[in-house]
Amino acid sequence: MQDNPLLQDFDLPHYSAIRPEHIEPAIDTILAESRAAIKQLLNSGLQPTWSNLVLPMDELGARLGEAWGPVSHLNSVCNSPELREAYEACLPKLSEFWTELGQNRALFEAYQALAKSPEAEQFSTAQKTILENELRDFRLSGIDLPAEQQQRYGEIQKRLSELSSTFSNNLLDATQAWTKHITNEQDLAGLTDSAKAQMAQAAKDKALDGWLITLEFPSYYAVMTYADDRNLREEVYRAYSTRASDQGPHAGQLDNSPIMEEILDLRAELAQLLGFNNYSELSISTKMAESTEQVLTFLNDLAQRSKPFAEQDLTELKAFATELGVNDLNSWDLGYYSEKLREQRYNISEEALRAYFPIDKVLSGLFSIVEKLYGIQITELSDFDSWHPDVRLFEISENGQPVGRFFFDLYARSHKRGGAWMDGARDQYRDSTGTLIKPIAYLVCNFTPASQDKPALLTHDEVTTLFHEFGHGLHHMLTRIEYAGASGINGVAWDAVELPSQFMENWCWEPEGLALISGHYESQEVLPKELLDKMLAARNFQSGLMMVRQLEFSLFDFELHCNHSDGRKVLDVLDSVRERVAVMVPPRWNRFANSFAHIFAGGYAAGYYSYKWAEVLSADAFSRFEEEGVLNPTTGRAFRDSILAKGGSQSPMQLFVEFRGREPEIDALLRHSGLSSEHAA
Repeated sequence: MQDNPLLQDFDLPHYSAIRPEHIEPAIDTILAESRAAIKQLLNSGLQPTWSNLVLPMDELGARLGEAWGPVSHLNSVCNSPELREAYEACLPKLSEFWTELGQNRALFEAYQALAKSPEAEQFSTAQKTILENELRDFRLSGIDLPAEQQQRYGEIQKRLSELSSTFSNNLLDATQAWTKHITNEQDLAGLTDSAKAQMAQAAKDKALDGWLITLEFPSYYAVMTYADDRNLREEVYRAYSTRASDQGPHAGQLDNSPIMEEILDLRAELAQLLGFNNYSELSISTKMAESTEQVLTFLNDLAQRSKPFAEQDLTELKAFATELGVNDLNSWDLGYYSEKLREQRYNISEEALRAYFPIDKVLSGLFSIVEKLYGIQITELSDFDSWHPDVRLFEISENGQPVGRFFFDLYARSHKRGGAWMDGARDQYRDSTGTLIKPIAYLVCNFTPASQDKPALLTHDEVTTLFHEFGHGLHHMLTRIEYAGASGINGVAWDAVELPSQFMENWCWEPEGLALISGHYESQEVLPKELLDKMLAARNFQSGLMMVRQLEFSLFDFELHCNHSDGRKVLDVLDSVRERVAVMVPPRWNRFANSFAHIFAGGYAAGYYSYKWAEVLSADAFSRFEEEGVLNPTTGRAFRDSILAKGGSQSPMQLFVEFRGREPEIDALLRHSGLSSEHAA
C-alpha cells in the first residue's frame, strides 16, 4: 500500500505513476477509514461544533476527492480498457458511500443540533448557507424515508452512476469506432490546409498514407464547414449524428437508447420517492429558478421572440444555396453554405481569422485581461508531473502570494472525451491545523493541435470556448471562502454556475480584448481594423438559428424530465419540441439524443436551460462594464468581490444584485444576440 501514489501525501498528484491496479485498493482503503472516522466522530459524545463536525467531514471529503479526482480525470483524458475497468469497479462503492452518508440519521441529527446551537448564531453568512444546504441535501438523500425506500434510493443512485458511465463509454467508443481513409486529395476539395494537415497526422498516427477523417470534433467540423463534396459531408454527418444509436454505419452497436430510457425511468422513480411530481421539480429544488413553470415560461418566451429571426436566417440561407444550384438544403449542408454566405456577406472566413489566434498569443492576452481586471498575476510553472506532454501548468498569485493553480489540456486526441470543461482538482478550504489549502483546476478543451510548420491556431469560436472555461476556472480559484462547502463553485446553484464562464466570453468580441488576444502567427500583426469590423459585423450572423437550437436542447431536456410519466419515448419528446421551436428539422435517422452527454452523463439533467438562464445574468452583468469601461479595474474588482470571491456563500440573486444594483433584465442578452426589436430587419 505504501507505494500506492493515491494513498501518499502529495502537493500535485503523481499522474504518470498512477496505474489501474492502484485505484480500487486506494478507494477501498479510504472508504473504510472514512467510515471508521465518521463512526468515531459520532460516538464522541461531544456537543457538535463547526470544528468537531463540519471541518472533519470536509477533511474526509477532501481526502477522498484527492484520490478519486485524478482517477476520474484520467478516465476522461486518457481512457484505456484497464483504467475504465478500475474506474467502473469503484463507482458502485462510491455511490453506496455517499448514499450511506446522506441517510446517516446520527450525522443528520448532529448537523441539526449544530444549526440550533448557540454557536450557530455567530456563524458567518457562508457558514449558515452551508448548514442550510447540508440539511436540504440530507432530505434529498432520503433521510426521512422509511428503511425500504431508503434502500431503493441507494439502489437507484448506484444504478444511475453505472448507467451514466456506460453512456459516456459508449459515446467515446462510438466516436473512436468510425474513420474514413482518404487517399485522393481531390476528395478533400474545399478543406483548409490546417484541416488537411490534422487529417494527414491522424493517418500517419495509424501508419496510413493520405488522410484520415475521424469523428473527433475538429475533424467533423472541418468537413461540415468546408468540404465541397456533398456526399462526403452527408456520410460524415450521418456517422456523427447516429453515434451510439440504432442507426447509421454502426447501427445497434454501443446503442445508448435503452440506457437513456432506463436513466429516465430511474430519475422519475427517484423524484417520486422524494415527494416530487417529476425529476424536473427535483432538479429545480437546488437551483435559482423557483418552479418548473418559471423555467418553461422563460424558455418558451425566448423561443417565441427568437423564432422569427431564425426563420429569416433560414430563408436567406436557402435562397443563397439555391443561387449556387442547391434547392434541397439538408442538415449536412447548413454549416457549408452558412460559411460560404458569411464569407460572401462579410468578406471574412473562420480560416482567415484562425491565423490571428495562435494559442500563445491568445493565452497571453487572456491573462493580461484578467490580470488587469482582477489584480492578479499568472505565471507558467515547468516542474510538474503530467498525464500528457501537451499539458501545461500555471499559477495565479496576488501581491506575490499564490492564490491557485490550473492545468491546461487543450488539444483533441484519441482516448480523450470530447467537448470542453473545467473541473476542480482541489477545493479551497482551511484545514484543522489552520493551513489554507489552495484551489487547483483542470481546464480541458479539444482544439486542433499544432502541425509541423504552424503553432496551434484557434478559430474565434475556440477562443470563445477557452475564455468560457477559464471563467469557470476563475470562479473556482479566485474564491475567498475558506469552507469547502461554499468555496469556488461549491454550493453555487447550477443555473447560476455558467454566469462567470459566459461573462468571460464578452472580451472575445470587444476591440480592447481582441487587441490583446490576436496577433498573426507569422507577422505578429494585431487583427487589422478592417477584419475586426467585419468580424463584429458578422457577430450575430445566424444568431436566430443558434438561439433556437440551444432552446430546442433546453426544452427537450426539461420536458423529457417533466413529462416522463406520459409514456412518450425520447424521440417523441424531441419531435414535439422541434415542431414548436426548430425551423430546420434534421433527418428522421438523426439520433442527437444518444450523444447528449450533458444530460445523460453530466450534471445538466433537467438543467440544460442553465446556459440560457445564466446568459441573461452574464449579459446584464457585462452591461455594467459597457457603461464603465470593459477593462475598468474598479468594475473588475467589484465583479470579483461580489461574484467570483463569494462562491456558493449566498444566493446567486443576492450576489448579482450586490454587483449590478438591481435584479437581472433580459434586454442585454437580446441586444448582444441581435434579437431585440431594433435589430429586426
